[in-house]
Amino acid sequence: MSSSSASTSTAGGTTTSADGSTSSSFWRNNSRTIPGRPTTVGSGRIGSGRPIGSSSSGGSSSFQDYQDSVSDAWDLGDDEFCIISGVVDTRISKRASQTAALNVIKTHKSGTASGSVVGPKPSYYVRSDVPESSSASTTESGRIVTEHPDEEGSPVTAALRIEHLDIQTQPHQQQGQQQQSNDGMGYVNDQRLRQRFHAYPGRPQLLKLSSNVASKDVECESKYEKFSNILEAPLLNLIALKELSWSGVPRKMRAVTWRLLSGYLPTSLERRQTVLERKRVDYRKLVQQYFDADSRDESQQDTYRQIHIDVPRMNPHVSLFQQTLVQEMFERILFIWAIRHPASGYVQGINDLVTPFFIVFLQEAVGADKDLEQCQLGDLSIEQRDIIESDSFWCLSKFLDCIQDNYIFAQLGIQAKVNQLKELIQRIDGTLHRHLQLHGVDYLQFSFRWMNNLLTRELPLYCTIRLWDTYLAESDGFAVFQLYVCAAFLLHWREQLLQEKDFQGLMLLLQNLPTHNWMDSHIGVLVAEAFRLKFTYADAPKHLEAKS
Repeated sequence: MSSSSASTSTAGGTTTSADGSTSSSFWRNNSRTIPGRPTTVGSGRIGSGRPIGSSSSGGSSSFQDYQDSVSDAWDLGDDEFCIISGVVDTRISKRASQTAALNVIKTHKSGTASGSVVGPKPSYYVRSDVPESSSASTTESGRIVTEHPDEEGSPVTAALRIEHLDIQTQPHQQQGQQQQSNDGMGYVNDQRLRQRFHAYPGRPQLLKLSSNVASKDVECESKYEKFSNILEAPLLNLIALKELSWSGVPRKMRAVTWRLLSGYLPTSLERRQTVLERKRVDYRKLVQQYFDADSRDESQQDTYRQIHIDVPRMNPHVSLFQQTLVQEMFERILFIWAIRHPASGYVQGINDLVTPFFIVFLQEAVGADKDLEQCQLGDLSIEQRDIIESDSFWCLSKFLDCIQDNYIFAQLGIQAKVNQLKELIQRIDGTLHRHLQLHGVDYLQFSFRWMNNLLTRELPLYCTIRLWDTYLAESDGFAVFQLYVCAAFLLHWREQLLQEKDFQGLMLLLQNLPTHNWMDSHIGVLVAEAFRLKFTYADAPKHLEAKS
């Protein structure tokens, strides 16, 4: 090409030739509004060609401009981690920022004493606009930090607990720096989230409110509204409810949602109350017919004796389950279920499966904001206790229908699933599989309990309830999905397992997995990984099969 024909294109969509003349170019900028893309507001604003982060002539924050221009990028209701609406517009007072810093210092000191501090030092927050002349110190990474003096007598107020998130202020004019240091937002590191799940690329930073605020994880306003619209419809859209519930159900909506997802309630809104009343009356008749019967045959006596032994052992560290009324309630539920299902009868482990339903319906009776650990069942009316018991029984019955082969003679269903888990891990992670086999660890030795108790013994109770949100929302029943959840659960501990070099160490770890600090967010990642495994392997028995 000759030099006379050379031309250059500009960002504005025109072509400049060598002689200086300009012509309209074939390539033009798309003028349509695209969600999540900064829009052109005017000269000196986002989209005008100046770098993001430079100060505007009017003194307004360019970061605020950017936030406004991409405000349509995400729907808060679709995000797993709820962000506070309007947080960028919130002005934090000097007292609030200082008390938050004091709270951080306390957390840091207590964590240092126990040797478990993780993350950046919380005694300061990062500033990017402090000049060298101001009272500031430079960290090892070269960032400037400003320490806040303690204000004596200031109360420690509730503050946002944001994990691993640096709140940085944007550059402003010299005279506005002191005001920004007073109004800047501190952060408090949530100790319960210090043990992180897999660091998956692209995961959003976890934003979480402090523990004394009602909204938690999946419980944001937009999700409440979506659930309300579905549940209040004259004819329930069950598919939409399952899709929305798969990522977690808000606590206030969980009881009615579980009744619907388990098939206990009809989809017709006008028939629900009638069905509820009838089913609760039916359960009271079953109690009178079977449990309160004057005479029982020998097999029924053996069943009741085993239930009577198992129930007090259930959650011995939780005072709620040591109350006599609670134990009697569980005995009636389990005994009647065993009598109505003679093919399986009562099997140890089914008692753990009543617990999530009991907790959800008890929470509905006492209020979503009440602490159940200090709850006394005797404080509730007889009618409320009957409702909790009958609803727990019917939902348990519906829930176990698709896995009843787990509890028949010899528990053949569980044995089949354990073998499937073994084959699946061999295909997914041959290194881990060979490591377990080399040290004599059989999958039946640790995964039988996972299948029998549906991971209720491996997870905190609130995590089990979150997991069951997804189980109940599985359109084809959770029997198949449970296999992939167990696979994802085992693979999560891969690094720790490979470090163990003998049978004893492996079994001790597998039977006492450190999940006591897990939260709903961990379960969200677990079920997402299980879904990925199911999507990859479920319908492809030879896909990525390990070569022998």
